[in-house]
Amino acid sequence: MPSSSTLLDIELPSDAPGASPHLRGVLGVPEGPGPWPGVVMVHEAFGLTPTMRRQVQRMADAGFLVLMPDLFVEGGPRKCLRSTFADILRGEGRAFVDVEVARQALLARSDCTGRIGVLGFCMGGGFALMAADGKGFDVASVNYGQLPRHLDEALAGACPIVASYGGRDLTLRKAPARLEAALSAAGVPHDVKQYPTAGHSFLNDSDEDVPWLLRPLLKRVLGAGPDPAAAADAWRRIDAFFTEHLAGPAR
Repeated sequence: MPSSSTLLDIELPSDAPGASPHLRGVLGVPEGPGPWPGVVMVHEAFGLTPTMRRQVQRMADAGFLVLMPDLFVEGGPRKCLRSTFADILRGEGRAFVDVEVARQALLARSDCTGRIGVLGFCMGGGFALMAADGKGFDVASVNYGQLPRHLDEALAGACPIVASYGGRDLTLRKAPARLEAALSAAGVPHDVKQYPTAGHSFLNDSDEDVPWLLRPLLKRVLGAGPDPAAAADAWRRIDAFFTEHLAGPAR
């Protein structure tokens, strides 16, 4: 199906203390006059790849104003991956500053309603979970994201969360049940689902961005790869959950 949204490469302000000095991102603008609810989308561990750009466009086609900042802009995955994961585990650092810059960029736009969610894949899924509390987001989508060590503490005061995991991902097989229990205990509105046929990265439409030497290992351990049926259901849930919790005026 042809896309109805517009995809733009944009420069982002870099004057915030601790932000990447050459921060840029991809903006997906829906068709029509707006305004639309905003979504900061956080990419997976391979960076802002063609697959991730298609994810931006897919969600913009669904009626969201979507901005994905390039968290690896200062050196690509090889240079930035370890430090970005460290930021996620600590809940602070340059990655969080860059995402806040992206959130503020959406808020400053006249075609944004002022209500903004965060959605992440893989590494970005772990980020979205850590950003659900106290980072200004109204809703979060956690897709095969690692759970923090102090899960209950991380979820205290969290915004509503929709989460999707693949049952074939051996590293995260127990994560959905743990997350479901913690969200219920915290009284956080949520929708958590595990797909038995799917593995890691099942929302992607291709594995073209994965280095070919890594593909057999990731397939064996993570069950990594597209699962169109599971992805279609997960996107239906995400769109509905975001539509519900991003409705209404800005906070």
